[in-house]
Amino acid sequence: MSAPTSADKPVEPVEPAEPGADHDPLSRERAHLAASRAALRAMREDVESLDISDVTANWVNAAVLERQIEERVKALADLSDTPLFFGRLDYLHAPGSEQAEGAEGEQFYIGRRHVHDADGDPMVIDWRAPVSQPFYRASRKDPLDVALRRRFGYTGGALTAYEDEHLSDPSAADTAGKLLQQEIERPRVGPMRDIVATIQPEQDEIVRAGLAGSVCVQGGPGTGKTAVGLHRVAYLLYAHRERLARTGTLVVGPNRSFLHYIEQVLPALGELTVAQATVDDLVAHVEVRGTDDAAAAVVKGDARMAEVLRRALYSHVTLPTEPVVVVRGARRWRVPAYELEDIVRQLLERDIRYGAAREALPQRIAHTVLVQMERAGEAPDDRVQDAVARNSAVKAAVKAIWPAVDPAKLVLRLLGDAEFLAEHAEGLLDEEERKAILWAKPARSVKSAKFSPADAVLIDEAADLIRRTHSLGHVVLDEAQDLSPMQYRAVGRRCTTGSATVLGDLAQGTTPWATRSWEEALAHLGKRDAVVEELTAGFRVPTDVIAYASRLLPHIAPGLTPVASIRENPGFFEVRRVEGAGDAVAACRELLRHEGSVGLIAADARIPELAGELAAAGITSVGPGEETTHDTRLTLVPASLAKGLEYDYVVLDEPRAVVDGEPDERTGLRRLYVTLTRAVSGLIVTHTAPLPEQLG
Repeated sequence: MSAPTSADKPVEPVEPAEPGADHDPLSRERAHLAASRAALRAMREDVESLDISDVTANWVNAAVLERQIEERVKALADLSDTPLFFGRLDYLHAPGSEQAEGAEGEQFYIGRRHVHDADGDPMVIDWRAPVSQPFYRASRKDPLDVALRRRFGYTGGALTAYEDEHLSDPSAADTAGKLLQQEIERPRVGPMRDIVATIQPEQDEIVRAGLAGSVCVQGGPGTGKTAVGLHRVAYLLYAHRERLARTGTLVVGPNRSFLHYIEQVLPALGELTVAQATVDDLVAHVEVRGTDDAAAAVVKGDARMAEVLRRALYSHVTLPTEPVVVVRGARRWRVPAYELEDIVRQLLERDIRYGAAREALPQRIAHTVLVQMERAGEAPDDRVQDAVARNSAVKAAVKAIWPAVDPAKLVLRLLGDAEFLAEHAEGLLDEEERKAILWAKPARSVKSAKFSPADAVLIDEAADLIRRTHSLGHVVLDEAQDLSPMQYRAVGRRCTTGSATVLGDLAQGTTPWATRSWEEALAHLGKRDAVVEELTAGFRVPTDVIAYASRLLPHIAPGLTPVASIRENPGFFEVRRVEGAGDAVAACRELLRHEGSVGLIAADARIPELAGELAAAGITSVGPGEETTHDTRLTLVPASLAKGLEYDYVVLDEPRAVVDGEPDERTGLRRLYVTLTRAVSGLIVTHTAPLPEQLG
């Protein structure tokens, strides 16, 4: 247990304060915590007791209101092992008041959500509120009218320590807070946790950036970019709740394991309405049963394919050569071919979606007929125009001129018909590229086709050419460096009228089509004006570990700034030449003696062998995305799924096998860089084969 301290004094053990010891600051803070928890329970009970029987006009309204109440009750949950507040600000003056001499200051407790008492007075202020911002931004150079910033230490949900920084006292020493460092380095078991108590000024600037603009965050391992992106969503929902409630928010991650790892961060901050998906989820128009080799996947993911698809789609439009004759009663109305051609050309020039133009065509033809009717002395109205648009002759003309196209069938034909592909890829793809994506055996139907993930992205592009994709208010795209240009376009379609937060690390790109520059990626996303921010301060990876991994940067991402670890605890790092897999398992057993989670990371091909070794040794383990417990703290991780995950301790098995498991050396070295940087407190590298020479 730690004593209350100031930033100028060491944290020392103390005995628990006696109940009722009001003179003891720690007791007073514990009392405020207990009162705040009671107030939160009262807020929840008030919502649970709401009677909506007299305020709903029908069952639909009642159902909507009941759902809103359920969500509100969930948002008011008090997580017993999660601190309700983690800090306190003592202002010299009341925020917003005149800073007159002698004016009284105000005190605010900063936490994960707002809590008020029975009179409506705040007991805890939401970390996203403007009055909370100095908790993250204030410094002795710029105290922002803050006299004292207090951080709290917890064991489970119990408040056990505090630490003060006297920001407006020029005589106070400027030392790093031990509680802040301890919170950053605290062992973790289970899914990713929030960083709301430890957000740094440079991270806070990104979190609180406005909704109107898009932001791209380049961050090396351990810089907190994923957590920053998630907290940015929580902040935007707080600052623009009504707008985002209408337009929606989405977090896009690289795989299901990653999404499972991060899924509790937003609920812990009281946000329950953010959807999560992978890119494959977004483009799931067809069942994916096939795979591509690297060469085919690179071509299919190239942005040139968007133009190939556009050409192929619009090749279905045929300029009319025959007139349309509409019979109504005893009269016949004739629209000559040249007028039909003018209508079609106008629609093509407007560059509207294929489907929208197809729907507009019969109305344009009908309008031309109505003009003739008016010239003949008739007085047709909108009902007559709609009737003409539905006339069989008009329908037949539309079908011939501008036929309906199914996006999956379009891609099916493009990949199965060499002549059709060559015609529409002329000047875009060379012969080798066309051969790479052409199916050796064309599928007979969409149902029988073995579409690959890259094919599904092409189908999504075609679907958007036909009918505009619905846009959300804000999209967070994590591990973005692994997306192809066509995948960027797929995500960009989901935020054409909204904004985006793009998170990634160019050095961790492990696909053959990995992003070469953020400027290029943002152009494909449709967010050329996004601000690119770089995080280089490492809060997670120990100094020796990140320094060792950074030896690879000149070979995988020349010019990228290495991460500088700011952790006081150096952790430990060891490279061991061993005899076989049993030694990697022995290293796991050694690390399991420590508190926290352990990851055994290896090349995908070695996972079955290591699983057998673990079982023989009587060590239980789970796979990525599965929940660890205090009894089962070891996760066996294929190198291909390690990205974005973190463990207190890591054993990395056979670095050479990790590199050799990829289609080319650069991708292999990038995969190795990822696996080397998953540890929070310690890393043991075990190997029998020689290490890659790039590690020195």
